Amino acid sequence: MGIRENLARVWEQVARAALKTGRDPGSVKLVAVTKNVSLEVMQEALAAGIKVFGENRVQELVAKQPRLPGDIEWHMIGHLQTNKVKYIIGKVSLIHSLDSLRLAREISRRARERGLVAEVLVQVNISGEETKYGVPPGEVKSFIEEVAGLEGVRVRGLMTIAPFVSDPEQVRPVFRELNRMAGWLKRELPGLPLDYLSMGMSNDFTVAVEEGANIIRVGSAIFGPRP
Repeated sequence: MGIRENLARVWEQVARAALKTGRDPGSVKLVAVTKNVSLEVMQEALAAGIKVFGENRVQELVAKQPRLPGDIEWHMIGHLQTNKVKYIIGKVSLIHSLDSLRLAREISRRARERGLVAEVLVQVNISGEETKYGVPPGEVKSFIEEVAGLEGVRVRGLMTIAPFVSDPEQVRPVFRELNRMAGWLKRELPGLPLDYLSMGMSNDFTVAVEEGANIIRVGSAIFGPRP
């Protein structure tokens, strides 16, 4: 199947999952993950109606962006090193992977130099896996309170990466817990616009939508297997 057919199938699954829980399918933002995807294939994706691209690596993002149309919405979804922040400020709409105060301070500094406010999601390590980045769940509230004091950063919500398993039902508790945490934080920190819940990838996005995701990050379900 081609990209257009794959995309239609993804949207059909999103709609079914959203309607199952009484949500508007249009409230879910699809970020097409373009790690290792060529410019030619990305052009095909644009023609199929994809409007938001997410890159895992800074070097790929900055290499591709000038060679594609200027109205694309770009997201930085992979782990971000502090020494790479300067290359993406002003070039991405949302950074999904804020996981340390050191990184937050660097994002704020670089954004303020350009007269900008960078929008970010706090990555939470819900599953507790040692191999994953993210703020421990018990530290998220105090972390967000500290980040909120930085002028060049605006926290817009939470992100998590669930363990990769063959049965998506096994990670439902991870998504449910992030949604629960988001609701609790909105009550505890009412002045902050915690609007986004970024969770779910190609193998588990339907479960994530059922559990409240309004941003999903989908790559292979659209583009097929990649190196």
